[in-house]
Amino acid sequence: MCPIKFFLLLLCGMVLSSLCFAQGNIRGTVKDSTGKAAPYATVSLKNKASNAIVAYTTTADDGTYTLAFPQGQHPDSLAVEVRSMGYKNQVKGVTSTGTVDFVLQNAVNQLQTVVIKSSRPVLRVNGDTLSYKVSEFANPQDRTIGEIIKKLPGITVAADGTISYNNKPISTVYIGGDNLLDDKYSIATNTIPQGVVDQVQVLQNNQPIKALQNKVMSDDVALNLTIKKGAKLQVIGQETIGAGLPGNYDVELNAMLFKDKYKAINYLNGNNIGYDLTQDLLSHNSNDYMQRIDNSVPPAVLSLGPVSTPALAGNRYLFNQAGILNLNNLVNLNKGVQLKLNAYYLHDTQKQDYSQGTTVFLPNDTVHYSETQHNRYVPDIVHAEFTLNVNQDKIYLNDALLMDANRSAWNSDLNTNSSLVGQNFKDNAFSFSNEFNLIKSFKSNYVIQAYSYFSHTAEPENRVIQPNFNDSLFNHRNPYAQLIQNVNVPTWYTHNYFSFKIPGNVMTKSFRAGFSIQSQTLTSGLNVVQNNNSVRLESDSAVNHLNWMKKKAYTELAFDIPGDRLKANLTLPLIFQQINYSDTTYALNKSLTRLYVNPQFRMKYQVGAENYLNLLYNYRNQVGTIEDIYQGEILKDYRTLQANSAELTLQQTQQAGFGFNYRKALTLLFASVNVIYSHTSANQIASSRISNSLQERVMLPYANSTDSWLFSGSVSKYSIALSTTFSGGIQWQSSRSVELQNNALLPFNTETESLSFGADTKVTDQINFSYKATGIQTASHSAADVSAFHVDQLQQQASVNYNPMDELQCKLSGEHYFTRQQGDPDLKYFFADASARFRIKSWKTGLELSAVNFLNVKTYNALYLSSNTLTTSSYTLPGRIVLLKVQFNL
Repeated sequence: MCPIKFFLLLLCGMVLSSLCFAQGNIRGTVKDSTGKAAPYATVSLKNKASNAIVAYTTTADDGTYTLAFPQGQHPDSLAVEVRSMGYKNQVKGVTSTGTVDFVLQNAVNQLQTVVIKSSRPVLRVNGDTLSYKVSEFANPQDRTIGEIIKKLPGITVAADGTISYNNKPISTVYIGGDNLLDDKYSIATNTIPQGVVDQVQVLQNNQPIKALQNKVMSDDVALNLTIKKGAKLQVIGQETIGAGLPGNYDVELNAMLFKDKYKAINYLNGNNIGYDLTQDLLSHNSNDYMQRIDNSVPPAVLSLGPVSTPALAGNRYLFNQAGILNLNNLVNLNKGVQLKLNAYYLHDTQKQDYSQGTTVFLPNDTVHYSETQHNRYVPDIVHAEFTLNVNQDKIYLNDALLMDANRSAWNSDLNTNSSLVGQNFKDNAFSFSNEFNLIKSFKSNYVIQAYSYFSHTAEPENRVIQPNFNDSLFNHRNPYAQLIQNVNVPTWYTHNYFSFKIPGNVMTKSFRAGFSIQSQTLTSGLNVVQNNNSVRLESDSAVNHLNWMKKKAYTELAFDIPGDRLKANLTLPLIFQQINYSDTTYALNKSLTRLYVNPQFRMKYQVGAENYLNLLYNYRNQVGTIEDIYQGEILKDYRTLQANSAELTLQQTQQAGFGFNYRKALTLLFASVNVIYSHTSANQIASSRISNSLQERVMLPYANSTDSWLFSGSVSKYSIALSTTFSGGIQWQSSRSVELQNNALLPFNTETESLSFGADTKVTDQINFSYKATGIQTASHSAADVSAFHVDQLQQQASVNYNPMDELQCKLSGEHYFTRQQGDPDLKYFFADASARFRIKSWKTGLELSAVNFLNVKTYNALYLSSNTLTTSSYTLPGRIVLLKVQFNL
C-alpha cells in the first residue's frame, strides 16, 4: 500500500472515531486486584492539557460506570481518572473503542492508620494489623519475646503458653512473615531473645492462603514477630550453662537465624530443675487440627491411677532429668515455595511422690480411697515433620509428612487402703500420616480444592500389677504372682474430598464432596500369672477382639460472605455414615447406618471502626467410638474395671454463642464479652458401681442430657500517665448433668466462678513491678442432697525488678496460694524466688545467681471438687534450688 493511501485511510479512521465519540459514551468497569467489583469509586473525565474535569460519575454496585462524551472534544485529548478510598489513583487514556477498564491496587491510606505516640508506648493500627513496639514495653530483665508479649495491652498468655488477643486464641506466630513452627509457637516465645524483635504485630481476620483471600470468611487472629534488620544478618544464640545445689544443672545451647530466605530455631536443652521441656512442644490448636482431619483415635487406655496435677508451675513440683534436641528449619525458594523441617527428640526421667484421699458421697453411703504413690516415668519421644508449601496468588499446595514415636515406661510403688501394690506400665505409641492440600484459582475467579489425608496409629500398652492385689476379687480368690493387662487399638484412616468455589461480588458459594474410612481393631486381655508361672485369663469376660469399620460419605454446601463489614459462613453438610463392628468372643455382629445434617453458622459484624459482634451456632450428630462398645472387661487402672454394652452411643450437640469485642486504639483500651450455651443429649449413660476396693463402669441404655453455660469477659488498658498495663477478667460456668451410681440416678449442678486482676508497671527507669490475683470458687450440688460443697481459692503473684545500674539487674518474686473448704483447715502456701544478674558487655557475657523457693517449701496440699467426689492431694516438692548460670551471647 502506497504511503498516500495509508495516510488517507488513517485520516478517515480518526474522523470516524471522533464522530462515534461525539455521538456515544465512555464505558468500563472498576475492580480490585482480586477481581472484586469496586463500587462508589469516583470516575473523572479530564482534559489532558488543562487537567480540568469535563465529566464525572461514580461506579455502580457491580463496578461499572458510564460517562457521556463531550461534544467538540477529541479522544486523544482526554483521560479517565479513578479514585477510591484504600486504592491507588489510576489514570488511563481514552481508547478508540470507548471502553476503559481499571484494576486498582491497594494503597495504605492515611485515614486507615492511627499512631499513638508519647514517651511510651507506641502502638500503630493499620487496618486489621496492630503493631506494638517491643522496645517500649521491654525491661532489662526480659530475656525472651514471650516475656514482652505477656505485658502487651489486649494480649493474655495462659499458664500453658496459649496466647489470646482480646479473649480469642491466636492461630499461630509468624516470624518475619513465615510460619516456621505451626501452632507449637511456645518454641519461639520461650527462645527468641526480645532484643532481636522490632515489633509484635496482631493480624486480625488472618487468611494465610493467598488463593482464598477475599473469597472465604476468616476471623483467625495471628501474631507476627518482625525481626530487626541487623538481627537478620547473623546467627543469634544465647548459650547458658548453670550448676547449683543440691546437685542441679541447667544447660541450653541454641542457634537461630531469621533471614528472608532461611529461618531456623535449633537448640539443645537439658535440666533437672523442674522445667518441663514438653511445654515447649504443646500444640495450642490441636482441636482445630483434629476437627479438620476428623479422625477419632483413642488416647492411652491404661494408667497407673488417677493422679491430679497440682495447680503450680512445673518447676515447683517436678523432679526431672530432661534433655531435648529440637530442630526447626525453613527455606524460602523462589515464587512462594517453602521447605520446612520440624523434628525433635526428648528423653526424660520424672519422679513423683504424692498421697491422695478420695471421698465419693453416695445417697446411702460414703466411699473413701486413700493411696500413696512413688512413681517413676521415663519417656522417649521422637517427632519428625517435613512440609512442602507453595503459596501463590493462584495456587496453594501444602504437603505434610509426619511421624511420631513415643516409648514410655512407668514404675509405681503404691500403698492403697493399707495394701502394698507394685505396678509396671509400658506404652509404645507409633504413628505416621500424610496430609495433602491443593487449592487452585482460575482466571474466571473459580477455585477448586483437592484434599487427601492418610494415617496409621498403633499403641500397644502393657501394665503389670504385682502379687495378690485384690485377690478377693481376682483369680477366684486364690493368691497369684502377677495381674497383666494388655491393650492395643491399631487404626488405619483416610479422608479425601474435592471442592469447588464460585466467588461473587458479595458471596462465595462452595460445593464439597468427600469420603473417609476408618478401620480399627481393639484387642485386650486381663491375664493372671499363677504362682507356678502358668498364665490364664482372669475370666471368660476379660478379653476383647473387636473389629470396627466406619465409612462416611458426604456432600457439603457452604456460603461465605468475606466482606469488610460483614463476614459470615453457613455450612450445610449432608453425611451418610455406616459403621460395622464385631467380636466373635461375644457373638457380636452389628451395624449402624445413619444420615445426618450438621449445620454450622458463624458471623462477624463490624459495628464500628474498631468494634465487632460475633455469632455462632452449630448442630452436630456424633456417634460413639470403639471405646464405647467393647464388652470384655478392661482394668483401666488398679481400681477401675470397665466394660460396655453392645450399643453405640448417639449424641446430638447444639451450641450457640455471642460475643462483643471492643477496642479503642487512641486510649489503648481492649475489652470483650462472650456467652456460649451448649446442650448435649445422648441415648446411653455410664453406670458406675462403687465399692471400697473397686469402681466398675458399664454403659447402659438411658436417655440423658447435659446443659452448660459459659460467660466470660476481659478488659485490658494501658495508662500512659502511670506507665502501667492493667488487666482484668471474669468467668462464670454452670453445668447440669446426670450420673448413675450404685443404681441411683443423681442430677448434679456444678458452678465455677473466677475473677482476676493484674497490673504491670514501670515505677521508674530502674524499678518495675507486676501483680496478678485470681480468685476461683467451685460449687457442686446434687438435687438428691448427696453433696453440697464449696471450694474457694485465691492465687497471687507479685514481682519487683530493680536495676541499680545498667550492668546489674535484681529480681524478687513471690506466689501465694490459699484454699478454703468448709469443715477443713485452710491451706496456705507462699513461694519466694530471687535472682541477681550481672552483665559484662565487652565479653557479651552474663552471670546470674538465682534461688528458687528459697523459703524451702517441701510439701503442697490441694483440694479438687467434681460432682460428688472430693479429692485431697499432698505432693512432695523439690524444695530450695540455688543455681549459678553463665550466659554467652552470639
